[in-house]
Amino acid sequence: MSLPMTHSPSSMTPQQPSPTRRKALQFIAACACTVRAGAAFAQTSGVVDHSYAAFDALLKKHVRWLPDNKQSRVDYAGLASQRPTLQKMLAEWSALSPAQFAAFSREQRMAFLINAYNGFTLELILTRYPDVKSIKDIGTLFQSPWKNKFFSLLGEPRHLDWIEHEQLRPLYNDPRVHAAVNCASIGCPALRPEAFTATKLEAQLADGMQRFMGDRSRNRFNTSSGKAEVSAIFKWFREDFEKGHLGFKKLEDVLAFYADQLADDAPSRDKLRAKSADISFLDYDWTLNKT
Repeated sequence: MSLPMTHSPSSMTPQQPSPTRRKALQFIAACACTVRAGAAFAQTSGVVDHSYAAFDALLKKHVRWLPDNKQSRVDYAGLASQRPTLQKMLAEWSALSPAQFAAFSREQRMAFLINAYNGFTLELILTRYPDVKSIKDIGTLFQSPWKNKFFSLLGEPRHLDWIEHEQLRPLYNDPRVHAAVNCASIGCPALRPEAFTATKLEAQLADGMQRFMGDRSRNRFNTSSGKAEVSAIFKWFREDFEKGHLGFKKLEDVLAFYADQLADDAPSRDKLRAKSADISFLDYDWTLNKT
């Protein structure tokens, strides 16, 4: 999930490098990571296991639901100890040819792209872990982390934005993907402790969206103000939720559909279903989603 966000400048001392020089050094480091990643994702057979057993095992071991079962956190230290396993799996995905991908069903293609986004995002974090507090720290003066072509997919060097903004969003018209892809941030919908698969895709997308809408740190109805306070995702990608999926033509339709998740009391739910509540957007937390 790439957006033009800025960091607050840190205090400067005469001994510290300038922001421009620091960004330049980060860019050089990012290039080095890209070269190493390219070697790690060398071509293999290109056979994809549609059960995603290897990825599923990694997620089950290193991703944990919080007590509310709406948010999750990643044990990056534990995942780092199994980075060779992650990289081997990503290399197999990178070897998939466009022709092989085209032969997949729609559900298989979506599951592959969602898993690829999440898997390569985890790898991106590991290139800098533990010296990273936010995925945005991996960006440089010249390039955001989402524009870094640090992996190959379907025969070409790719970046994360290509998966989300050139594939998933325009080609599949299902806004629930916003609750499926994970940007390694607390503000992002939860990373599931399981891989997406074609056979479970509909249930996983529905469940992920319900959990996201029921997470009061991200989406809620404020009884004091009478407003629906929702994630900035609905501001940034509002158009995706207003293209007719599940009959949604405007954002108010989405909030009405998820009234039970957004509010606890009947009057608040009735207001959401009546589509009469004002809408405000919450700040986004880009802090790393680590345990």
